[in-house]
Amino acid sequence: MSEDCIFCAIVAGDIPARTVHETDDVLAFLDANPLAAGHTLVIPKGHAQHVGDLDAEASAALFEAVGDLTPRVQDVVDADAANVGINDGEAAGQEVPHVHVHIIPRFEGDGGSPIHAVAGAAPDLSDGELDDIAERIAG
Repeated sequence: MSEDCIFCAIVAGDIPARTVHETDDVLAFLDANPLAAGHTLVIPKGHAQHVGDLDAEASAALFEAVGDLTPRVQDVVDADAANVGINDGEAAGQEVPHVHVHIIPRFEGDGGSPIHAVAGAAPDLSDGELDDIAERIAG
């Protein structure tokens, strides 16, 4: 737990939330400032700022909950689809420094954009640059 983290305070019960799912390792609740009806946040109960800070067990529990909740959220609000995403770091738009997965229900004609729209203009990378990046990521 982090003393200055709003999500840790929610986990501790110090701040109320509209909880929709809870296990020993994961908490899911409705976003207080939703982008759509049913917008849900899924968090690990243990404090971790970045996805890479999660151990394998916490990561597995988090994404198991996301997999279970996404279709449930869609069904409840009669959504046509959902965006599922993580803002990992301040430059990516992470406002709360605690890993959280957004499940955002989507509806035909809602005016929203696909997840590809979050990065702005796509870079013009050559095949060689793409090969180099892939090789370096693979290690």
